[in-house]
Amino acid sequence: LNGVIPGLDACLPTEAEWEYACRAGTTEATYAGSIEILGDANAPVLDDISWYGGNSNVAFELENGQDASAWLNNRQHGDKGGKSGTHPVKGKEPNPWGLYDMLGNVYEWCDDGERTYAEGTEQDPRGPSEASAFRVIRGGSWLSSARDVRAAYRLWSSPELRNDSLGFRCRVREFKGREESSDLVSAERS
Repeated sequence: LNGVIPGLDACLPTEAEWEYACRAGTTEATYAGSIEILGDANAPVLDDISWYGGNSNVAFELENGQDASAWLNNRQHGDKGGKSGTHPVKGKEPNPWGLYDMLGNVYEWCDDGERTYAEGTEQDPRGPSEASAFRVIRGGSWLSSARDVRAAYRLWSSPELRNDSLGFRCRVREFKGREESSDLVSAERS
């Protein structure tokens, strides 16, 4: 991506940057408010803001989804089964900063690795960054239980992991090529 758009300086967010963007100035479990969990896959606050195990079988249009009839009992939209999987972006409400799918749909990679939280307050904490370190993934996914789809939930995995419930979101630290980029967009529209 950085090779295609010179000066972009895109990268994965740190775990702290990801959580800051997800919360968007809020302090509850989700950017839509606190979470009441009525079952493994039933948390009404999640229905409007995320695709998760409780609703990922609703309006799923692809034929290559997974059969949802055997997992996550007590789904928010019933245990009627059907196919489930990743949904197109912007299918749910964004957070207060206009960012879509910060919770649910796919877990998102962070740049830093596994670490334990220290006592007290830290500003811009960062986990290990060597290539062999397990990387943090955040946000929950379309197959997650309700408990795992909240701003504070975190887990980690080997950077080699690839599956249909895992994705990424770029963070642009500073874009130095705005003029060139706008010229390119103008040229493409002509």
